[in-house]
Amino acid sequence: MFKLTFLGTGTSQGVPIIGCHCEVCASADPRDSRLRTSALLSAHGLNILFDIGPDFRQQMLRTGTTRIDAILVTHAHRDHVAGLDDVRPLNYFQHGSIPVYLNQQAAHTLQHDYRYIFSPHQYPGLPEVDLHVVNSSFLIPHSSLEVLPIHALHKDLPILGYRVGEMAYITDANYLPPSELAKLLGLKLLVINALRHEKHWSHYSLPEALDIIAQLRPERAYLTHISHELGTHAAVQPSLPEGVFLAYDNLQVTI
Repeated sequence: MFKLTFLGTGTSQGVPIIGCHCEVCASADPRDSRLRTSALLSAHGLNILFDIGPDFRQQMLRTGTTRIDAILVTHAHRDHVAGLDDVRPLNYFQHGSIPVYLNQQAAHTLQHDYRYIFSPHQYPGLPEVDLHVVNSSFLIPHSSLEVLPIHALHKDLPILGYRVGEMAYITDANYLPPSELAKLLGLKLLVINALRHEKHWSHYSLPEALDIIAQLRPERAYLTHISHELGTHAAVQPSLPEGVFLAYDNLQVTI
């Protein structure tokens, strides 16, 4: 059985946004309070993290997660990688480094932005991660769990989604080539970003995400990377097609 926990489902600013008093940001519904987007897949005895954003520490503490076996990075924007330094206690308790899978552009950005981690002059107490640039399918270490990268665009930035078995996780995309869409057929669970109702220059809008879902016809689809512009959970969820759901923080779904 696969279990997916949505650790965060918000945009780079989170929801509520600092200083905003709109209906969503002022909502008392906990489903409208969104940390930065990330998810945790528990499968085959492993904990696999999709992105490691600035709320990583809080997300680990509030879910009681004490082990991460691999990190799948979609891209290196700060709302998806700014928690990298906080793997240090996991390194200590796991007695080793954590593999991080990503594309070449993201690897270059991390090596630049976190030079102290990847410097040849290492010091005690630094985060321990091993970067693995991936273009095709790979196995998570010490397991038979295969991961298939899905190549997408975030405006003009090449990013990765990931298919693991019969589930796939896509966020911050606004274009999936036909060749990559073909890799997403036959899913039981699709997670895809849906920023707002109106078209956006670098993220799928709700209508665009629903169009992708209609093409792929997964058994279930969950929308993530949701901004306050989309509306409250209570208002939006009843308008969605059957089998499509707004994800929210701490939601757990199983395959």
